[in-house]
Amino acid sequence: MNITAFIAYLNETRRLHLDAAYYGQIETWRQWWKGSVPDVHRVRYRMADGEHQRRRASLRMPKRVCEDWANLLLNDRTTFQIGDEATAAYLLGTDEQQTGGLLRQLHFWENANRLVEKAYWSGTGAFVLSVEGIKGADGVVQPDPAGRIRLDYDPASCILPLRVERGVVTEAAFVSECMVEGKPCAYLQTHTGSDSRRTIRNEWFEVGSEADGTPRFIPRSAPPGTVTELTVEGSPAWFSLFSPAALKNIDAGTGLGMSVFAEALDIAQGVDLAFDNYRQDLYLGGKKIFYDRSLCRTVVDEEGNAHYIPPDDVSVQQFYALPEREGSMDAAPEWHEYNPDLRCEQNRRAVQDMLDLLSFRCGLGCHYYSFETGKVTTATEYNGSRQDLIQSANKNQTPIETALIGILRAILWAAKNLLGAPVDPDTSISVNWDDSYITDAETRVNQMREDALAGLVPRCRYLSARYGISEAEAHRWVQEAAADSRAEDPLTFGGA
Repeated sequence: MNITAFIAYLNETRRLHLDAAYYGQIETWRQWWKGSVPDVHRVRYRMADGEHQRRRASLRMPKRVCEDWANLLLNDRTTFQIGDEATAAYLLGTDEQQTGGLLRQLHFWENANRLVEKAYWSGTGAFVLSVEGIKGADGVVQPDPAGRIRLDYDPASCILPLRVERGVVTEAAFVSECMVEGKPCAYLQTHTGSDSRRTIRNEWFEVGSEADGTPRFIPRSAPPGTVTELTVEGSPAWFSLFSPAALKNIDAGTGLGMSVFAEALDIAQGVDLAFDNYRQDLYLGGKKIFYDRSLCRTVVDEEGNAHYIPPDDVSVQQFYALPEREGSMDAAPEWHEYNPDLRCEQNRRAVQDMLDLLSFRCGLGCHYYSFETGKVTTATEYNGSRQDLIQSANKNQTPIETALIGILRAILWAAKNLLGAPVDPDTSISVNWDDSYITDAETRVNQMREDALAGLVPRCRYLSARYGISEAEAHRWVQEAAADSRAEDPLTFGGA
């Protein structure tokens, strides 16, 4: 959907003043994330028969950068710490790995991981809450245990800030594409109000085009069973936004952030130029043999034109004539072999240099993308070379943590007040981050083993980390080991 045209439609019909120009920046970032920027990846050249074009090869590194940031910040080792036991069980389940509860039903962690990638290419990501299956009267919802909590995960291209106070978006609209009765539509959900009283409005528009191709948006009725407007009292915001932690230095786009690679587009182009050159050298690097025309078989077509066929079946890579027989100084005059230089080392170095610049500029450290082999780095060297990554990751955790806790409190409010669930929306909530970007998992487990030997860490906790089991099961292992060997220490670490 053309979001710029839709914003222009809203500005005209609702008397809003949304800045559509900033979404042009977001579209450029989306093209880089996809690895296809027309002005960069379409190479034009002219030959005797006219102008041609080819696709410039791309490593698609902006997407990889966003994927890696998402995997660093939100992954399967990120967990929540929730104070109230009943609330924790409702959201996370009752096992230690947090594989049950509402968040599992919502596929929360995999979708949240993808949202970080969306936010890092587009500049902002949004968790948006909705509740299905509840009833209401006069726009006011009524509690219903049969209701279902739903979450949407939107990039900046779907987010329209309506009210921003001290840098925080307090009112917003979210637009997305959908199909209603087989017709392409735009779905607009608007969140307005304050913590004392919030209104959520749902609207649908059929998407078409005028005769000249101009997009057209026609309001249409809501799908059956859908509430077009509801009001809730005393609820936190039903949406939560976050952006990469870097301060935006681009004008406009109030309330939205900027892509994590927004300052590295020239470098991303350099990566693709280096990679494309490498690829072209390989493509053009096949052996060439220049034949004297006298060695070729001559075929005359119906129009009397002579065609010369080289004495080799790999004719695509053969050149059949030299300017003169004496044109070759280092081979027989009848033929001359030429093996182009592939320049592998120079091309590899160029690609690596560009990757080093890209990872540095995107906050991942100078050598995050290194393809050197046969090199082992100790934990100390690893930590020392990743200080810039550690600082960036710690900085980027803050806005994501705020967004996670914000949307959890909205979920808990809805669960208690609209579904009647036995939860406490005001309980303490914290995020336990995965820190493997600082120390790899094997190093952490080995350190825990040493601490267990020294008596600083319970042995069952070491077993839990080592084998991926719950601490209760690890405790049973310790008891079984003690029963099997009463004369020895319950757990021997010598060969572990």
